[in-house]
Amino acid sequence: MPKRFYKHKVLLDENMPHRTDFPNLNSKFDVKHLVDNLKQSGLPDPDVYQLAVNQKRILVTYNTKHFRTLVGSKDDTGIIGVSANLPTSQVDTKLTALLTKSTPHAFQKKFLPLTGETEI
Repeated sequence: MPKRFYKHKVLLDENMPHRTDFPNLNSKFDVKHLVDNLKQSGLPDPDVYQLAVNQKRILVTYNTKHFRTLVGSKDDTGIIGVSANLPTSQVDTKLTALLTKSTPHAFQKKFLPLTGETEI
């Protein structure tokens, strides 16, 4: 029996491009941008992480250095750290593929890097 599709909830950090720059991701998942949709700007990293936890969203960020230390401090969410070297179109494709094949709780308490070397 094929795995059932799960519509993940995603929060793009303020350093990420607008959600409209990710057409594949937007068409399949519930995507919000920290600044554009939630009108939150300049929040400290722990507050951004707490917001993702409160909204039960997977946090997607380029800021891997600071967020990696926060992952696992809460049970309700995970973080996907995106390589700044990836073009936006490739981030869209890779992120959509990763989320499409993932279960509802696949990201809890985890930090997953999304790089050019990752085979998805």
